Amino acid sequence: MKYVLVTGGVVSGLGKGVTASSIGVVLKACGLRITSIKIDPYLNTDAGTMSPFEHGEVFVLDDGGEVDLDLGNYERFLDIKLTRDNNITTGKIYQSVIDKERKGEYLGKTVQVVPHITNAIQDWIERVAMIPVDGKDGPADVCVIELGGTIGDIESMPFIEALGQFSYRVGPGNFCLVHVSLVPVLNVVGEQKTKPTQHSVRGLRGLGLTPNILACRSTKELEENVKEKLSQFCHVPAANIVTLYDVSNIWRIPLLLRDQKAHEAILKVLNIQRFVYISSHFPGEPKLDEWVARATMFDTLQDTVRIAMVGKYTGLSDSYLSVLKALLHASVDCRRKLVVDWVASTDLEDSTKIEAPDAYESAWNLLKGADGILVPGGFGDRGVQGKILAAQYARENNVPYLGICLGMQMAVVEYARNVMNLSDANSTEFDPNAKTPCVIFMPEGSKTHMGGTMRLGSRRTFFKVADCKSAKLYGNVYYVDERHRHRYEVNPDMVPEFEIAGLQFVGKDESGRRMEIIEIPNHQYFVGAQFHPEFKSTPSKPSPLFVGLIAASSGQLGKVLQDCSSDHVIPAKHQNGPYVPAVHQNGHAKKLTNGLSNGTYYPNGNGVHA
Repeated sequence: MKYVLVTGGVVSGLGKGVTASSIGVVLKACGLRITSIKIDPYLNTDAGTMSPFEHGEVFVLDDGGEVDLDLGNYERFLDIKLTRDNNITTGKIYQSVIDKERKGEYLGKTVQVVPHITNAIQDWIERVAMIPVDGKDGPADVCVIELGGTIGDIESMPFIEALGQFSYRVGPGNFCLVHVSLVPVLNVVGEQKTKPTQHSVRGLRGLGLTPNILACRSTKELEENVKEKLSQFCHVPAANIVTLYDVSNIWRIPLLLRDQKAHEAILKVLNIQRFVYISSHFPGEPKLDEWVARATMFDTLQDTVRIAMVGKYTGLSDSYLSVLKALLHASVDCRRKLVVDWVASTDLEDSTKIEAPDAYESAWNLLKGADGILVPGGFGDRGVQGKILAAQYARENNVPYLGICLGMQMAVVEYARNVMNLSDANSTEFDPNAKTPCVIFMPEGSKTHMGGTMRLGSRRTFFKVADCKSAKLYGNVYYVDERHRHRYEVNPDMVPEFEIAGLQFVGKDESGRRMEIIEIPNHQYFVGAQFHPEFKSTPSKPSPLFVGLIAASSGQLGKVLQDCSSDHVIPAKHQNGPYVPAVHQNGHAKKLTNGLSNGTYYPNGNGVHA
């Protein structure tokens, strides 16, 4: 096993996660199998109880792990399926060590940071690196490890010490350190400054780690004299210094690394010979044709599609990172340039009309000017009424709508209030004593513990209506496996009333009692999902429900549904010209008597999009 460690210096937010993902992409294109680990030095056991304002979105894995959003980047870039153990936190490490101490496994020793905590970190890395994540047998060839935070942070010191020891444990030729640093340009003089990176590398070396490669973030490509200066003062060969300058889209980052021969530098440090390269192309040049085509097409898109994102965490875009990525994947698939209008759900409410009339008018103008509306998940009662109003506007004006998790639940509440005339309909999350509880707390949930107690991870949804839009978008499969994260659900006792009133529950769980997908049949596209389809969307396999939203918002839904329903699945080609949609299905389609087609069953319960 070979290891690539990615660290960051000078400031946070330089893009270590994207850099680590892009390194994985380039190495994978060289014919290597890749796995990833993210280290977060905070004391939380996982990201599940943290506010999106604190740390961005909580990404959910197939096994129910609530992890850092960077693992979402790894999955999207590398097309892999990670586990909760691929996210290491200080809380997990200390908890495992304390559990061992309580069991007496240290035989009376004084338990200390060194060697017990540092050994636990190293053992965890070695164990998790051996877990296959790409659907193939056996371990990966290279494990890319990202250390969160910035070099010099007190909380990351045990990990720095452990990784320094780890580099000696695995030996020369098996460990490569890539340090991401900032090379700022002062507007006054217009000169690229190397001193911050020099100090960052000096601090890193003082902690026992020596960088093999420098990845320098800057607004423009590094000048040759700047590279020479960095090489001299940081003791890194000039050929091993790459520039990660600002580019038009994120898919160009792996291409930057390839063009600057970063893969050759990494392979040389890891002592990997060129025989690993795919024989069908020139040795030393990773095959990234799909990435080139996608990045190029993104830059040439001109026809826009406007989506109003109605949420409560609109002040931080990372709060909805996977939703944004899923919208981007779908818009590129539909050959449209995505424009997201952020609408704070509180600004749509009547109270804002009195307190801040300008914000109220602006929010409603954005909503009414959008081609489609998306209401993502969330927790708490702030802004809930605004989400209900957004769902009502979309339903009454035939505007394409996609509600995710809470967005689906609020669409159900809205339907009950304004179509079924149940004015006191509500969710017990916001009114425990609601007279008409449309959304209720799940019986198996915990009301005393918050962390890890929701309905989490990959769960199976069975389509109950053969000709519904959702089933067609998924390629007429019998079921899909999608990821969940919720404590509340649609009240199953009220479902018959809703269906009589015209609201269809087209997807349900295996018991038939848990509602997963809703649709309004006579609406051009009004879909709600209890699961989070954004967590499994990738650039090459966009989420079907997001494709439906973008297609409906750009007048292409009819053709998309027609092509998705055909017997022949034609993959989308990322090139200019007429739109040919991809059909995203679980496994090989096989026609059943109910008109739907089944997918291949995977024993671990995970669905794989073909």
